Amino acid sequence: MNNRTIKKVAVLGSGVMGSRIACHFANIGVQVLLLDIVPKDAAADKKSRNKTVNDALDFALKSSPSPIYLKSFATRITTGNFEDDMAKIAECDWVIEVVVERLDIKQKVFENVEKFRKAGTLITSNTSGIPIHLMTEGRSDDFKKYFCGSHFFNPPRYLKLLEIIPTKDTLPEVVDFLLAYGEKFLGKTTVLAKDTPAFIGNRIGVFSIMSLLHYVEKTGLTVEEVDKLTGPVIGHPKSATFRTNDVVGLDTMVHVATGLKENAPDDEANALFAIPGFVTEMVKNNWLGSKTGQGFYKKEKVNGVNNFYAIDLKTLEYKPSQKVKFPSLETTKTVDKLVDRLKILIAAKDKAGDFYRATFYQLFNYSSNRIPEISDELYKIDDAMKAGFGWELGPFEKWDAVGVENTVKEMEAVGTKPAQWVYDMLDSGAKSFYKVEDGKRLYYDIPSKTYKVIPGTEVFILLDNIRASHTVWKNSGTTITDLGDGILNLEFHTKMNTIGSEIIEGINKAITLAEKDYKGLVISNEGGNFSAGANVGMIFMMAVEQEFEELNMVIKAFQNTMMRIRYSSIPVVAAPHQMALGGGCELCLHADKVVAHAELYMGLVEFGVGLIPGGGGTKEFALRLSDEFQEGDIEVNNYRNRFLTIGQAKVSTSAYEAFELGYLVKGRDMVVGSRSRLLAEAKEQCLVLANEGYTQPTPRKDIKVLGKQVLGLAYAGANTMYSGNYISVHDVKISQKLGYVLAGGDLSQPQLVSEDYLLGLEREAFVSLCMEKKTLERIQSILTGGKILRN
Repeated sequence: MNNRTIKKVAVLGSGVMGSRIACHFANIGVQVLLLDIVPKDAAADKKSRNKTVNDALDFALKSSPSPIYLKSFATRITTGNFEDDMAKIAECDWVIEVVVERLDIKQKVFENVEKFRKAGTLITSNTSGIPIHLMTEGRSDDFKKYFCGSHFFNPPRYLKLLEIIPTKDTLPEVVDFLLAYGEKFLGKTTVLAKDTPAFIGNRIGVFSIMSLLHYVEKTGLTVEEVDKLTGPVIGHPKSATFRTNDVVGLDTMVHVATGLKENAPDDEANALFAIPGFVTEMVKNNWLGSKTGQGFYKKEKVNGVNNFYAIDLKTLEYKPSQKVKFPSLETTKTVDKLVDRLKILIAAKDKAGDFYRATFYQLFNYSSNRIPEISDELYKIDDAMKAGFGWELGPFEKWDAVGVENTVKEMEAVGTKPAQWVYDMLDSGAKSFYKVEDGKRLYYDIPSKTYKVIPGTEVFILLDNIRASHTVWKNSGTTITDLGDGILNLEFHTKMNTIGSEIIEGINKAITLAEKDYKGLVISNEGGNFSAGANVGMIFMMAVEQEFEELNMVIKAFQNTMMRIRYSSIPVVAAPHQMALGGGCELCLHADKVVAHAELYMGLVEFGVGLIPGGGGTKEFALRLSDEFQEGDIEVNNYRNRFLTIGQAKVSTSAYEAFELGYLVKGRDMVVGSRSRLLAEAKEQCLVLANEGYTQPTPRKDIKVLGKQVLGLAYAGANTMYSGNYISVHDVKISQKLGYVLAGGDLSQPQLVSEDYLLGLEREAFVSLCMEKKTLERIQSILTGGKILRN
């Protein structure tokens, strides 16, 4: 089984989940056979008989956010139908069933699969709730050995949870393979689940939602209040509770909750799975959320203006959506660490504190009682909730944050006593569910009453686990950590990891330390984003105060730091994930190598705030243009493409698109699918560069720029866009300055220039734009409202 490779996958069923699962396998380079039913009364031709599957795939590929890393990857998917093409599954290494959630239909599909599937081929079902063991009735022994549940969460590209649910007949090596493959190649958090109602993620997640709905019905909290309380302030997604339900669909929520009420009769919280009256009425009215135009929220356009409404859960009437405040939430605005916020919130004496104590205690109680029913290990429940529902901390991690021992006493006082094993844990001397030792995170193992390393994490390097014992240096915005083997890591921890003076200091300090005593440097972090760019608030303040000489010095320091990354005597590897914008992108442009997570949204976005890239980004695009130049028109075309990438502030929708946009370099930079493996891979690549005999590069003085040969193109293009009312007068000015730097100035003929020359042009253009009132208005709009102003 260890030698098994997955070259081709068959996905049976092309609905919302099937088509997107097919796309995600295509994302990682696997060939996919996607099959579905033949439409009723279809003509005999192939196009007609494959209409169902082709329409579904087309719809998926056009959806937003996209299920595919790069449009060209869709060519890895071949479509067909169950009647004409089922025999082709014999060529596949893994068959995944994703048809409608009806046991009888699934069993018919499996009966057909068995006719063509070759022995030893993996066969799994993507069911979200049908008991796995019922699906294999009547199937062969070989089918049963290689069969299990594989529950992807929607959308499969973006939600990391993949639950693997074996039956008593599933071979252990099949389970081990799927858990490992899902994590390493599909980039999933793979969780081994038991064949119990709704498995792990939906069992805990639906309980959490339903218990909250009943609490709201009892206490009269409003829709807006609940979403304020259950969003980012407690480490949950921005969509919180009711907005999430609108996106998922109230009918879906009702279906899953009703299924749990019927299928888990012995669950002590069974009554909470009953649908509250206000939800029942909303479903009757077809107010199902986004799919029907209204749910808990509604948007209406009146005289061209969007008006937002929230439903009154008592009257079921829509009222203008209100902004809400709670005293306790106001006190936590300056508290960055979630674990610190949770301590404050659960101890609060206002309505918010009452809410958190009630809902958290219920969650802690319920989660503890699900062991060993749905899982033998507590970390699997936390993993499922983080990866499937976007929680920053799972139930047991939240419990650790607020203190297990003191919370148990408070839970007893309100009648939500936890499971006995929690008391046994405390009696054994263990006071938390997790702890860190020797750079490894351990979980409390209930049967042995000891702490154990979380299986599979041995190959990961997680900064949260090693920071306390391996920190070499730190300031208010960065931490330098020793990763071992002669490699340092520089981590940012400012708000949104924006780059200001403390990060500039940290980068220079890290390079100084690495050049003196180490082999190389990795720049990575475990924040929500790699970096949202330079601290524009600081730039705005200096520009408003007209401190332009000082601003020029700040920009020069930024440029010098980027150049130091490029020209240090040790290799520097950047490992970006999620957003790498503006200055965060410029940092990556100057690294010796970029090891990027597949979910990378990278771009030079300064144009949107009335600027051009001023930290070496424009210079670097001019340099890369020079390296791409060939004789003839290709030079002009490349110039136009680079100009438009910056001028239109293009942001990649994946790491693969970042190659297409010129932010990443083909043949040098690489993509990693597993976020958990990113730092370990970056360290390995840094070691390779160091051990191969890294040679300190010398600054470039051979950059070919085209001057007036292309400068007219930028000016004419901007004027044409302005004439067509596509851009403003200020956009024209920014475009001209961008074109000027990329062209190397208004040189009469092409010539070779240095990086310093281009950095000077770039800095001059950047500072001059900071003197423009309209640029300041754009920056202010971003700072105050987060909106791009087109003035």
